[in-house]
Amino acid sequence: MEQWERRREALRRTLGESEADGFLVTSPTNVRYLTGFTGDSTVLVFGRDRETLVSDGRFTTQLEQECPGLAVNIRPSGTELVRAMADLVESLGWRSLAFEAGCTVAERDAMAGLLAGTGLIAVRGWVEKLRSVKDELEIAAIREMTRCAERAFTMVRAGLRPDDTEKDVADAMETALRRCGATVSSFPTIVAVGARAALPHARPTRTTRIRDDDFVLIDWGASGEPYKSDLTRVVATGKVTSKFETIYRTVLAAQERAIAAIRPGATGHEIDAEARSVIEEAGFGAFFDHGVGHGIGMDIHEAPRIRRDSKDVLEPGNVITVEPGIYLRIGAGSGSRTMFW
Repeated sequence: MEQWERRREALRRTLGESEADGFLVTSPTNVRYLTGFTGDSTVLVFGRDRETLVSDGRFTTQLEQECPGLAVNIRPSGTELVRAMADLVESLGWRSLAFEAGCTVAERDAMAGLLAGTGLIAVRGWVEKLRSVKDELEIAAIREMTRCAERAFTMVRAGLRPDDTEKDVADAMETALRRCGATVSSFPTIVAVGARAALPHARPTRTTRIRDDDFVLIDWGASGEPYKSDLTRVVATGKVTSKFETIYRTVLAAQERAIAAIRPGATGHEIDAEARSVIEEAGFGAFFDHGVGHGIGMDIHEAPRIRRDSKDVLEPGNVITVEPGIYLRIGAGSGSRTMFW
């Protein structure tokens, strides 16, 4: 049985435990995970004994190539996707339809208007729960994208020059990622010099240069087909002060403590607490205000969550990041941030 069929069978068990007659999958990522289809403007109408992709004529050939054997409903030109989906659901006689709660209010209202005789049930995490447990092929893909990102970092680091701006370095990383095998970057590359490294999602500037401080943070990742990697490094470009070294060693110890706690059955809260306790014991607890990590796969952030309030229980096949950090504010609106993975 190919991977797409195995995934749909697992989802069918979830549907069978619910009161819904069918399930509407609208997330492009989830549609791809369940069918292998890489296009867009397509939904999966999923039932207890059948499934149909509802799409349009632009993807007819692509659907035949990527989803052989899977039923396809090509909507006529001028017919909205939600109308084609509703017509199909009505023809199946379903009295209740689960749908992904991530859709917009407008999309939900449109479905309700077209499916007046069908009860709509918003659900969360049905496919995401399946996606959180990776098989060997998925893990191999994430490893390859991690290696790709590491190769790109080696290239960029070797070429760093004092006059490079943050944007220069970010652009170089984007190019290196593709040269090393990535399709795209996992997210817009973050490059932040000195005090600007306190901004978790800093946008590289055209004015701040490597020479403007003693260190630079680079946060980047490689995305393949379609699995992702996510890495962060702080590179010393000047004098390493005793305070910087203390922070470095604290964050490293926190990361190692969290990694040692990772095992099947552990909760996201427990792993977060292990890292957080190291930082708090060192007196930096007030300067660490985000979760320790997150799942990674087809999306850059997915289950399981590794943070204070997480009740997610780790299972074999989960892939997570471990990224404690310390953020020291230096005046209003600026600071220094040290994060190591």
